[in-house]
Amino acid sequence: MAYAKRTKKWFWRWRNNPLRRRDDVAEAWIILALWAVVAVGGTAVGLVTAHATDETLAQQRADRRSTHAVLLTDTPKHMSVAQSSEDKASATVRWRTPDGSARTGRTLVDTGLKAGTRVVVWQDGHGTLVAAPPSAGEAAVEAGALGMAAGLALTGAVLGMGAVVRWRLDRQRIDSWGQEWDLVGPRWGHRTG
Repeated sequence: MAYAKRTKKWFWRWRNNPLRRRDDVAEAWIILALWAVVAVGGTAVGLVTAHATDETLAQQRADRRSTHAVLLTDTPKHMSVAQSSEDKASATVRWRTPDGSARTGRTLVDTGLKAGTRVVVWQDGHGTLVAAPPSAGEAAVEAGALGMAAGLALTGAVLGMGAVVRWRLDRQRIDSWGQEWDLVGPRWGHRTG
């Protein structure tokens, strides 16, 4: 019985009712359309974004190659109290490009290394130093996070537009009530105040 009462409350805008206005029906259809766009559009945008991100990161893994480089300058030792395994410093290195030519450039390497140390660097197909590509697991997490963010962004935009439309409908209803009261109010006799 409680379910039937809740159902009637949810769908009151579609039921025949002498108090139902045209704006109520319009609002009901707008809300239905908004939730459909959120459900279908948010899911689609999230999946497309996740797939595109995964493809881009897979392309990076395919295009980037690791190579050995020689450190040309010493890197400073990290002086902080809390040293971590991720401590990096910018240093000059020399490496060979895929076509065999030697290049020199700066990249991040571990701290505390001496000149002449061999380090692993990443390069693209043109021999330009780049960051290491994300692993397949990291790429999956990043693709999922970006897909979720895109779906939530669409949801926020759609619900924001829906709030604006509902606000306009509320303003229209209030103005309509004011006009109706101006017509009916004087017929009710004397005014107080």
